[in-house]
Amino acid sequence: MSTDMSLAADPGMVFPAGPAGGIEVSAVMPCLNEELTLTLCIRKAQAAFDALGVRGEVIVADNGSTDRSVEIAEALGARVVIETVRGYGAALRAGIRAARGRVIVMGDSDDSYDWSAIEPFVRKISEGYDLVIGNRFRGGIEPGAMPPLHRYLGNPVLSVIARIAFRMNIGDVHCGMRAFTPEAFDAMQTTTNGMEFATEMIANASHQRLRIGEIPTRLYPDKRDRPPHLRSFRDGWRHLRFMLTYAPDHLYLAPGLAMLVTGLAMQFALAAGPLQIGAAHFGLHYLALGGMLSLVGFNLINLGVLAKTLMAQRYRGLTSRVVALLRRRFSVETGIIASAVIGLPGVVIDLAILVRWLADPSRAMGETVHAAFVATTMVVLAANVAFSSFLLNMILDAPEKRD
Repeated sequence: MSTDMSLAADPGMVFPAGPAGGIEVSAVMPCLNEELTLTLCIRKAQAAFDALGVRGEVIVADNGSTDRSVEIAEALGARVVIETVRGYGAALRAGIRAARGRVIVMGDSDDSYDWSAIEPFVRKISEGYDLVIGNRFRGGIEPGAMPPLHRYLGNPVLSVIARIAFRMNIGDVHCGMRAFTPEAFDAMQTTTNGMEFATEMIANASHQRLRIGEIPTRLYPDKRDRPPHLRSFRDGWRHLRFMLTYAPDHLYLAPGLAMLVTGLAMQFALAAGPLQIGAAHFGLHYLALGGMLSLVGFNLINLGVLAKTLMAQRYRGLTSRVVALLRRRFSVETGIIASAVIGLPGVVIDLAILVRWLADPSRAMGETVHAAFVATTMVVLAANVAFSSFLLNMILDAPEKRD
């Protein structure tokens, strides 16, 4: 995402262009009962503004604090934004929307991230990046700063899944210290309220082809006197659930295609009867397995196409070759014709078997079982194509999301 740039106080640093004399950097801190650490974070951010020679603001996005957090923030000159909807994502989104800076830096208010060290983030944005994420594994994790379960299993595994699902090279997708431009955040179109907000930002930035950078960031033990808001398994599952939901190529299309191709190959190989390959006998049970794989595989592909279409409707600017092809070529009539092509041979085969049985009900029909399995699979596939065509048409006709 390219933007016009203007010089900051530091001749080596530029910022996205904005009104003369405006705020250059906004520091956004989500807050829920952080009176012990909020002063440290605000003062560090303000000192960082002075060191950079920029006009900055601190925004504390309060999420229902019952301690002195709001009072402390206001006394230190921070701007407080109240968000009544509970959740990490809800609080951050409210604070970010209220920010006036041409660069926005977000980070926790428990002093686990060093707010005095935001210069590398701001500088990276000034180089033309849309989103800059810290990497705690490269920057260093102080003893006691991250539970072993998160450090050696949760974060690495979820980061690998995110890299595969969203095709981006980020080593620490859940680092909470980040910087971005307001335009980039608008393009991300975030909607989640919980901890999965961190994953949604990266996923949508990748989908929107934003320029994403990464810098080493040090993680320190938080200074709280209470347990963290993060819940390992609950929030880990929410991250994973989001990644699976918004990666239809990997959740639906790839496994669905593999199952469909395998199932159809088994069905056609066994349509005429059992096969004997060496000592291995492939009979009715393998034919049934092929039918199951064909039907499940097709339905996964069908769900994947619907999911990609829904995503394109939900997020403006999201590009998808599948959806673009559907918009150019698909119609309900096309779906019905495809359904007929798939299903009519199956109907003919089933009718031929029925006629044969009606002519001699006492006759054994064992030799037609394999053909009947294949024909029934074709009819079910055809029915799925026909009825899903109407649903797909309804989704494609729905108005796209607008601002």
